[in-house]
Amino acid sequence: MRYLIYYSYDGKDFNGYQKQNGLRTIQEELEKALKFINAGVDTVVTASGRTDKGVHANLAAAHFDLSVDITEYKLKRALNSNLPDDIHVISAQMVDNQFHARYMVKEKEYKYYLNMGEYNPTRRFYEYQYCKMLDVQEIENAIKYFKGEHNFKSFTPNKDRRNNYVRTINDCYIEVIGNTLIFTFRGNGFLKYQIRNMVGYLIRVGEHKKRKEDIPKILEKKDRKCASITAHPEGLYLNKVVY
Repeated sequence: MRYLIYYSYDGKDFNGYQKQNGLRTIQEELEKALKFINAGVDTVVTASGRTDKGVHANLAAAHFDLSVDITEYKLKRALNSNLPDDIHVISAQMVDNQFHARYMVKEKEYKYYLNMGEYNPTRRFYEYQYCKMLDVQEIENAIKYFKGEHNFKSFTPNKDRRNNYVRTINDCYIEVIGNTLIFTFRGNGFLKYQIRNMVGYLIRVGEHKKRKEDIPKILEKKDRKCASITAHPEGLYLNKVVY
């Protein structure tokens, strides 16, 4: 039987999602728990996407196949009993054997949190402690340039080689709650570091060190050297996956 789970995690103590030799990852912890549940059989977890070291998730998704007969309720309970406290399964459900957690995603939503106020040590792993005021109106005007279908090669590492760098951002906007600046991006998929690189450029716009009008030109150049800094990972959250 194939199952789909939705889960959340605190990325502070993980080296990202994907398994890596000798390093603690979300995929490794999920597969360890599932091996125990699946009568000692190695069980591969296929996620909706990967996150980097230090990045968090409020609602991630993944699928896997089990040979044991277990109800959705008991699977959720068993997973949470065997997972560490920094990963939590929110729901588990049986799906068709043709379901694919990565290729069938319709939209993902990411949020990025930046503190413009006093340094907060209790939030240092959960939002970027920028601790200076930015020109929020300029950022609001600039972020609109990312909306729509574009080639985002300028906003992913040059060493990230692939055939297709075109992605569609369905919506993107900012909001301010207290001294926290929150960026939201919704799209059909995102490249490695893409959101953190876009946020990095928007930070420079808010500092008046970059111009919002240059974003279309940077997209056209398809060269990472033309963009700007990469924002810190701790402010980024995978917030929602839609099928």
